[in-house]
Amino acid sequence: MSAIYDNCDFPLLPELKHYLREGYRSDFCVGYFNLRGWSALADEIEQFASGKNRNCRLLIGMQRPPKDELKRIRNIANKKLGMDQGASKRLQKLMAQEFREQLTYGVPTAKDEATLKRLQTQLKENKLEVKLFCRHLLHAKLYLIYREDRATPRVGYVGSSNLTFSGLGGQGELNVEVTDKDDTHKLSEWFEQRWQDRFALDISNDLIEVIDESWAGRQLKPFYIYLKMAYHLSQEARDGLSRYQAPKNFGLLEFQEQAVRVAMQHIDRRNGVIIGDVVGLGKTLVGTAIAHVCEEEYGTSTLIICPKNLESMWQGYVERYGLRGKVVPISQVEKVLPEVPARFRLVLIDESHNLRNRAGKRYQAIKEYMEQSGARCIMLTATPYNKGYLDLSAQLRLFLREDADLGIKPEAYIRGLGGEMKFRRRHQAPVRSLMAFEHSDEPEDWQQLMSRYMVRRTRGFVKNTYAKQDERGSYLEFPNGSKFYFPTRRPCTVKFNTTGDVDPYSRLYGDRVVDMINGLCLPRYGLGNYVIQPSNRKKKSPTKAPGQMILATGFEHLDVTEAEQKILANLSHAGQRLMGFCRTNLFKRLESSGAAFIQSIERHILRNYVYLWAIANDLPIPIGTQDAALLDGTTDEDQDSLLVQDWESDEAIDEDQLSPSEEFKQRAAAIYELYQKKYPRRFKWIRPDLFQPELAEDLERDAQCLIKILKIAGGWDAAQDSKLTALIELLTETHPEEKVLIFTQFADTARYLAQALETEGIDQIGLATGGTKDPTELARRFSPKSNGKTIPTEEQLRILVATDVLSEGQNLQDARIILNYDLPWAIIRLIQRAGRVDRIGQEADEIFCYSFLPAEGVEQLINLRGRLRDRLKENQEVVGTDEAFFEDEEERAMLLNLYHEKSGVLDDDDDEGEVDLTSEALQIWQTAIDANPTLKRAIAELPDVVFSTRHHEPTALDPEGILLYLRTAEGTDALAWIDKHGNSVTQSQMRILRTARCSIDTPAQDRHPKHHDLVQRASRLITEQTQKVAGTLGSKRGARARVYERLMGYCQELKETTPLLTQGEEWEKLEQTVELIHTYPLKQNAIAALNREMRAGISNEDLAQKVTYLMEHDALCVVTADGTFEGARVICSLGLFQS
Repeated sequence: MSAIYDNCDFPLLPELKHYLREGYRSDFCVGYFNLRGWSALADEIEQFASGKNRNCRLLIGMQRPPKDELKRIRNIANKKLGMDQGASKRLQKLMAQEFREQLTYGVPTAKDEATLKRLQTQLKENKLEVKLFCRHLLHAKLYLIYREDRATPRVGYVGSSNLTFSGLGGQGELNVEVTDKDDTHKLSEWFEQRWQDRFALDISNDLIEVIDESWAGRQLKPFYIYLKMAYHLSQEARDGLSRYQAPKNFGLLEFQEQAVRVAMQHIDRRNGVIIGDVVGLGKTLVGTAIAHVCEEEYGTSTLIICPKNLESMWQGYVERYGLRGKVVPISQVEKVLPEVPARFRLVLIDESHNLRNRAGKRYQAIKEYMEQSGARCIMLTATPYNKGYLDLSAQLRLFLREDADLGIKPEAYIRGLGGEMKFRRRHQAPVRSLMAFEHSDEPEDWQQLMSRYMVRRTRGFVKNTYAKQDERGSYLEFPNGSKFYFPTRRPCTVKFNTTGDVDPYSRLYGDRVVDMINGLCLPRYGLGNYVIQPSNRKKKSPTKAPGQMILATGFEHLDVTEAEQKILANLSHAGQRLMGFCRTNLFKRLESSGAAFIQSIERHILRNYVYLWAIANDLPIPIGTQDAALLDGTTDEDQDSLLVQDWESDEAIDEDQLSPSEEFKQRAAAIYELYQKKYPRRFKWIRPDLFQPELAEDLERDAQCLIKILKIAGGWDAAQDSKLTALIELLTETHPEEKVLIFTQFADTARYLAQALETEGIDQIGLATGGTKDPTELARRFSPKSNGKTIPTEEQLRILVATDVLSEGQNLQDARIILNYDLPWAIIRLIQRAGRVDRIGQEADEIFCYSFLPAEGVEQLINLRGRLRDRLKENQEVVGTDEAFFEDEEERAMLLNLYHEKSGVLDDDDDEGEVDLTSEALQIWQTAIDANPTLKRAIAELPDVVFSTRHHEPTALDPEGILLYLRTAEGTDALAWIDKHGNSVTQSQMRILRTARCSIDTPAQDRHPKHHDLVQRASRLITEQTQKVAGTLGSKRGARARVYERLMGYCQELKETTPLLTQGEEWEKLEQTVELIHTYPLKQNAIAALNREMRAGISNEDLAQKVTYLMEHDALCVVTADGTFEGARVICSLGLFQS
């Protein structure tokens, strides 16, 4: 009686192995063959000799090729009543590809690697021959073993088991043992007939090649793995390059065209993009081109929101390039946007970094409009963040929901907390949301986030990546053949005297005045410190209407109105920030110019006496700006000047006057009357009896201290101003004919300079401050060529004095000379100012960047700022995060390099950390294939799971281990760095890509014994993280889940409303498609196509037809060869180990 093997009670594999060890040859016929499954029989086949009748012959009957091709081949065969040679060869080629695909599933193991190499060796040694049976589908499973045994020369097994892991060892199989001589002889003849069939094609060499090209084959160069990472990380950019075309009539440079095409991919996938290129790279033109493509692609109109001073410039772009656009100054959005129809489905925001305050009325107006219109968003900014990473999130929140699943999380921050559980206990935020990132201050977290939403390139990056070289230097070529050469930024120092008794500036610029500034109490900026406390005042019950509830506010001890409660509450929050701001601002104005400093001192005194007048006469105190608006740095005006401008004095207080305070008091009384009658709404008014007597005392003390500073300065004489004299010499002797752009931080300094230069007889001078009505018109007169204007020479400006209001968005590159009259405390502004003239279109070979610095050296400047810093820390007063006190070596080195005119100090060439991940990956890929075009095909054809190893010198932060690139079941790319102990180092894609960096000549090392185990560990880590957030269908907002939910609802609707449509072949196809989506992940192209269709508003009926079509063409889901769920997919890995 024949034995039966079901792999439950009676397993097949042990018996098969037993008889193989006794045999000398074997013939197998199976439907499917898993290459890695060969390990089950490799040892037994190894003992065979090789050659005819001494080896193992394997006949594969029905490997599954792509469905459509298989159907086509079979149809051809049916029509001709048989297979032809051409069709069989195509089928052989398809089968080879199927085997290649088979080796890209799962994670590699040392056992699998050994199995595949052994299989390859046995094929080469002819111990194993493999043929593919093509005449017709062959379902048979036969294992026939030949023995040196007269009684049973052959032992056969016939049944259901394929040559796979599950077939030989899994349940659900049934096989019968055949030992009868006659029966086994018939089986042998049956096999021989099919083995000798002309359509049984030998694929042994194909399998040898498949293994050789796989991860288990030849050793790859580490550079190939590095390049494969860059290839996949730049996929979105390359997709954008292939899918979208930049408009030809814009005259864009190559790097600008790429920005447009990559940005369109971001907008298509995520509804918004930030163009964050540094100053001078043409963001305005790029933004306009993106808007143009969007209008063509989506049929939208564009709403452009920009600073008031750029309104006319943007209107010019709208008209020149034919946008269906409307321009709205950001200062008018609260009033205008509620009246703008929601037909503008694209919003372009220029200088978007100004929208950092989410609580601001302008911000809320823009956000409400975008939500109502469902608009996509383009943001332009050279400084995406200034004071902190929340600046970035504020911009993203305009088009991104705070709780949206981003697919990534702030893993550096979470790691620092000790894991996700601790994050969840501490924060009420989804771990993969923008809210979660807002808790992180880790740079790598924000780099990873912004790589999905921002295109940012530096000048150095563009120069190194896109520029060509000739004898003149590095250049970019325009479509018309003209060239733009990158100029050299040449730092120059203008030295002026800060010592001596004649120069009024020297009398102010010293320890004595700084000490006096440090000693100020600044009570107007710390009013909350003077509010009467419970112990100082008898509590009175506030009056209330019948039934009115009095809320606890912290001021119940005072008899105050509701309006006064709000004012007092605001005072309690503002103090430390405002006091730090005021003290720092006074010192900034001192550095800028003595004239501006004296003006600010006079205004400060006057405002103090306005308060004192109100207190002395028991009148309401007029409180000015006491909130974040004072701190945002967007104004170049002195805040006090805005409140006393109608009473500005052109004359300083005479130092010989017996009582200078009396004049201030008289002026203060008149100003108070003006406030009450003409400007009551500019202020919040509050009773003086709510404050302690110390308020008046400190106001008077500060006023007297400031009057002493005025006496030290004496009468200001511009003729004795050595700094101004140095400027005049520069303009009249060093550069008497050339255009010069003079920058200062303060409008007061700008006005002082413009007036003084005109007094000296210098003409053709323009003045641009925050109060200038149309700075774009001034920019055109100063730089007509770069703005496409023709203006007579006599009407042009030679000198333009400007505050940093002009350092945003204007083309000024007709000039090549920048002059920094004062040194901005945000050092980055020096580079941004240089970018006003060092822009695309600049024709000069050199840019001269002058900075005014003390002739005696910079140590005094460093020391004075240090003393101010110490005072701020002592008082716990807060200043902006961009303020430079030169307290670290890097800041000091920059200042010294400026002083000594060191070349490169104003360049951004080495600032690689500012480039976005996608652009950097694209640059790596483009540079490599430009240098060696054969790499383009070689890398693109590398199968998944490949690996290499290179030498690595470990440190505490950069340990030995492996870098893994993995694609999850939902198609999300993830990278991980695992140390050799299996611990996660980082999942920052930028850091991992840069760690993988190597050259094409970097030698490969032998695989570390733990390499594959670490790949498994990293894969498991990423997969577990993904599964914690996503369910069976992945993210609820992912394409797969959304399509499935819509189709399920559509099917249910058809069943209820039109049951006749739920019958027939089309209905069955739809049901099969829905089940397929539920079971398997979508392919990448399907995700992109379906997301695009859903954003375009596709109906459920059309969606059903779309997915059915994709299913029929095998373009919908990822289904593995053996029909199992694929899960995460290893793309590649790189080992980092010491030699």
